[in-house]
Amino acid sequence: MPFPRKLLNDAEDIVLDLHPHWWFFAGPALALVASIALVVVTAAKTDSDIALYLAAGVLVLMLLWFVGRYLRWATTNFVVTTDRLIYRSGVLAKHGREIPLERVNDIGFHQTFFERIIGAGSLVIESAGELGQEPFTTIPHPAAVQNEIYRQMELAQHRSADRMAGKRDLSIPEQLEKLDELRQRGIINDAEFQAKKAQLLERM
Repeated sequence: MPFPRKLLNDAEDIVLDLHPHWWFFAGPALALVASIALVVVTAAKTDSDIALYLAAGVLVLMLLWFVGRYLRWATTNFVVTTDRLIYRSGVLAKHGREIPLERVNDIGFHQTFFERIIGAGSLVIESAGELGQEPFTTIPHPAAVQNEIYRQMELAQHRSADRMAGKRDLSIPEQLEKLDELRQRGIINDAEFQAKKAQLLERM
């Protein structure tokens, strides 16, 4: 399920809302397939009701394991917003961590050779405060997530600098010039530049 927007702060937007990589299901999925095969083979090879009941019992247990893992996947969110990083997990009891972007000191990612093939990996986020380094596992495409976090950190720094400077409201041409500067520096892409430019031109 998506991260609830009612938990966002004013003027805060969601940039990324990620669930764990599909590899999160690997163990339960393989066990479920094996237990189905066990039931089929047992039904075909033996007339023993006890053996069939035992195989069916194993299948039920593996199915419950798979359903439980799915519920954990659906209720685990790694969220990047314009202001902070949010991690929430838990089906009944909830567990969450939040790291404001301005407190992030460093972001590292790790992928084994196999994880590179399937597009999974881990992020290690170092922040100012008591928590220090925070590991987050089974993240889809961790290098791309790392880049996006850095991008949002830089945008947040620009917004903070503008507020601290107490600048007057920029004119539309000045805003377009500043927007083009962000595009040239790679902070926003061409599509974002054109969309924001169109919004500004409509106000002229």
